Amino acid sequence: MENISPHHPQKIPEDLKTYAREMRKTMPDAEQLLWYLLRNRRVAGAKFRRQHPVGSYILDFYCVEKKLAVELDGGQHSEQQNYDQQRDAYLEQQGIEVLRFWNNQMLLETEAVLESIYLNLVGNNPSPASGRGAGVRAVK
Repeated sequence: MENISPHHPQKIPEDLKTYAREMRKTMPDAEQLLWYLLRNRRVAGAKFRRQHPVGSYILDFYCVEKKLAVELDGGQHSEQQNYDQQRDAYLEQQGIEVLRFWNNQMLLETEAVLESIYLNLVGNNPSPASGRGAGVRAVK
């Protein structure tokens, strides 16, 4: 499979760009909170982009310098685990690490989510918990 750089050297399909723009306008509460906390290099000085296209996927939050994606999942993700696994495998092939959190974790355990993101950014990756319901799941 070809290695697609997340820096957009290839043209992004217009429909994907339009969809990413629409998703930026309609972020759920958990994504709005995380964006408020990540924007302007507030965590470990890392620059994040929101709703960032990579290949044919759109990442919720992406730090280009660290090749770190942060995904917030709602209830629909419990029914689309195969899709998420394929997506994560593709991103892993691109050298992108994926951290996944449930929306309710972001809202109820904000400090723990930020700590996990911070530790991954500074290179002290915590051991990922097994399964989605147990906390963060990092794809390496």
